[in-house]
Amino acid sequence: MAITDWPADERPRERLLSRGAQVLSDAELLALFLRVGIKGKSAVDLARDLLGHFGGLSALCRASQPDFSAFPGMGPAKYAQLQAVMELARRAIGEQLAQRDVFDSPGAVRDWLRLHLAALGHEVFVVIFLDAQNRVICYEEMFRGTLTQTSVYPREVLKRVLQHNAAAVILAHNHPSGVGEPSQADQMLTRALQRALELIDVRVLDHFVIAGNTRPVSFAERNLL
Repeated sequence: MAITDWPADERPRERLLSRGAQVLSDAELLALFLRVGIKGKSAVDLARDLLGHFGGLSALCRASQPDFSAFPGMGPAKYAQLQAVMELARRAIGEQLAQRDVFDSPGAVRDWLRLHLAALGHEVFVVIFLDAQNRVICYEEMFRGTLTQTSVYPREVLKRVLQHNAAAVILAHNHPSGVGEPSQADQMLTRALQRALELIDVRVLDHFVIAGNTRPVSFAERNLL
């Protein structure tokens, strides 16, 4: 049965308009993005199949273009739309962080980092540079590959801190393996960077480990800083 044949109070679009997007399931939200289904399947049915195939919403958003486009009813145009939606979300959260103290919205920092890092298949180390009011100046990927204390160079981080005239930083890196626990090497690296930045009176506010669908691990919350 087509969605247009459903009772009005059961249709995803009408429910969103009357009660808000938060009342919809992942499949219903995805159905609104898809707009139409395929022969024999409504948009909601197709959305459920997509979520089942990829293993959830997060995995779907991380899918490569070939994998996404290979699914029946999908293609490059839908993939481009999905990536545009993801980038809009990143920029919206980024604007929020740039306009207020990051401590006013700690959840936004986590969301922003997850949107940037969770989908990557390789390890990266990033730095968020902050001004004296803890507002975001910019975000930079500093290093990539297998990250160790010897492959992340404190002098490079210090150089960028001085160039941006930053007063504080938030560090983050991802674990493509999906295991979010900080390693001993992660902790040693964080301490090395903390000591180096203390010499120029710059604070390390936190270090996040991003791993797949799990909640980002905060060094500050773990008392590891």
